[in-house]
Amino acid sequence: MGRHELREQVFKLLFRVEFNKPEDMPEQVRLFVEDTENLTRKKDVDYVRDKYQRIQEKLGELDLLINENTEGWDTTRMGKVELTVLRLAVFELLFDEDIPGSVAIDEAVEIAKTYGQDTSGGFVNAILAKIAKLGD
Repeated sequence: MGRHELREQVFKLLFRVEFNKPEDMPEQVRLFVEDTENLTRKKDVDYVRDKYQRIQEKLGELDLLINENTEGWDTTRMGKVELTVLRLAVFELLFDEDIPGSVAIDEAVEIAKTYGQDTSGGFVNAILAKIAKLGD
């Protein structure tokens, strides 16, 4: 599975955070891995689980950064798709040295366009451009 597909799987798993209690997430991770036809290789399963776990551990910090870099919005008012995409991308921008910032932003915009509303890509791009400057 390619990086784009893996990132999309992490997004889908991370999206479940918005609909489940924290104590239910280990079971959700197990169910996600079992139910996802694309995750057939152990290497891919390990990548998705590991990245999800690293993001989940930093959710509070990620949400704070997102809130500090939006005007008129905060994480409680954002659409769940946009919030999930932003959490994934901000993590990649600031904490994942293996992914260039421009790739993290481009991928986030594409995922937002695929799963969000018509304006999701622009919304995500504007916030990430601001946050990307923090990492420079």
